[in-house]
Amino acid sequence: MTTPTARVPLSEIAHGRSGDKGNHSNVAVIAYTDAGYAWLRSHLTAEVVARYFAPLGASKVERYEAANVRGLNFMLYDALAGGASRSLRSDTQGKSFALALLRMPIDVPVDYAEMTREGREAVQSETAQG
Repeated sequence: MTTPTARVPLSEIAHGRSGDKGNHSNVAVIAYTDAGYAWLRSHLTAEVVARYFAPLGASKVERYEAANVRGLNFMLYDALAGGASRSLRSDTQGKSFALALLRMPIDVPVDYAEMTREGREAVQSETAQG
């Protein structure tokens, strides 16, 4: 039996930041909660990110985990068409790549509230009152 899911943008459970490293783009995705980070670790693989950014022609995508900040960091090699001073793309430094990834539709469990920013704030409020 399959678990019912909801389709939402990745931004529902994470925020991000990106930039360039020469001709490579560095994209960080940081979960709002521990539950969100667990979901990211299981579902947001280097292969998923590579497929999503396939039109950019990255030669390789690697994922690194930063559990202490609930983050995943993706290196998209050769994704900037030469880099800041050589590329003719409108985003020569990959600054918008995190935003683009955060717009990716994902399938999460229907009861995904504990993965959201609001879920984190509710837990913090309960802890403070407790």
